[in-house]
Amino acid sequence: MATQIFVNLPVKDLPRAVGFFTKLGFTFNPQFTDENATCMIVGKEIFVMLLVEKFFKTFTGKEVADAAKSTEVIVALSAGSRQEVDGMLDRARAAGGKESRPPQDYGWMYGRGFEDVDGHLWEILYMDEEALKKQQAK
Repeated sequence: MATQIFVNLPVKDLPRAVGFFTKLGFTFNPQFTDENATCMIVGKEIFVMLLVEKFFKTFTGKEVADAAKSTEVIVALSAGSRQEVDGMLDRARAAGGKESRPPQDYGWMYGRGFEDVDGHLWEILYMDEEALKKQQAK
């Protein structure tokens, strides 16, 4: 069995977060969805659990970071092309997110970042493996 990853993120307003990520093209597993949480499907073995802050707090004795003021994690996802990177950023901004930094272009890798509606940071990256091989051969 392949290892699965479940990233857990606190959200202030679950319907708002679901609406935002739906506009980015993500879907959700209704088996793991109720008024406290939802399971966003990122890939075959990758999931993001969006948990209402009060519910999220039941998993830790620590304070929950305010993602609008501090950063604990940056979630990075790969894309199949530069156009997919740009498309995701366009959809994120149109859905109420904001670009978190200028695009980064290293020739073999292109990436952009955004903040979701709760302030969590996301990176979308395209890596051109052929260009990377050429870069490494130099």
